[in-house]
Amino acid sequence: MAERPIFVAKPESRELVDEVFLRLTRSPGFGAGEKKENIKALHEAAENAGYRDVLEVSTKSANKRGRHLSAFHLRVKSTQNGSVPLECAFQGSKVFEHGGPFVDLFNGQPREAKKDRRLRESGQLVAFRFEGMDWPLEPKTAFYDWLYITSIYPHREWAVKLYAYGGFSDIEFDPTRSISCQARSIALFLSLMKRGQLDEAMKSPADFVNILRDSDYRPDLRREETRPTLLSA
Repeated sequence: MAERPIFVAKPESRELVDEVFLRLTRSPGFGAGEKKENIKALHEAAENAGYRDVLEVSTKSANKRGRHLSAFHLRVKSTQNGSVPLECAFQGSKVFEHGGPFVDLFNGQPREAKKDRRLRESGQLVAFRFEGMDWPLEPKTAFYDWLYITSIYPHREWAVKLYAYGGFSDIEFDPTRSISCQARSIALFLSLMKRGQLDEAMKSPADFVNILRDSDYRPDLRREETRPTLLSA
């Protein structure tokens, strides 16, 4: 058994996003078939818990809309590098105790950028640096969320279609190992849009961070003692 979250937009809540952890039996292995089965199991657990029409947001999604919302597909604008894959911008902006940012990753491929050994061998993460600005590490996902929401902001009129989904998942996301998640970011985007704060948040990085700090949006690593779990039937 394993526990994986879905993310639900909660514009009426100070948390902005509800992380709902669900228990499922994961298929072993890392192939496309196994991941497809795991997505199915997670979505069935979500439906049993009352969350219908969950959209998988990853390259493994069976839904074209979900694949196009993946951080491996979306791109962000950089004044020096033009249009950059979101995942490359995120990984290449990391600043560590002993190195970084590794801006050469901006011009690479998302999968290779994510696996670059320097990201694991340069000590503790101390900041993100992008477009001449240093981003704080609190809230922990602020920089990733900014990149993600910036990339889909020009398509916000189309994005109202996402209101139809009961939640969002990312089968690649392990909440015990990482924090930033594209499924959470899209839920945050929808909450800000529903609250009428999206345009204000996109005025500048400072405005975005201030809005998050004024809320109770504080993603963190999975803590067993503080996260409720809903059991699948």
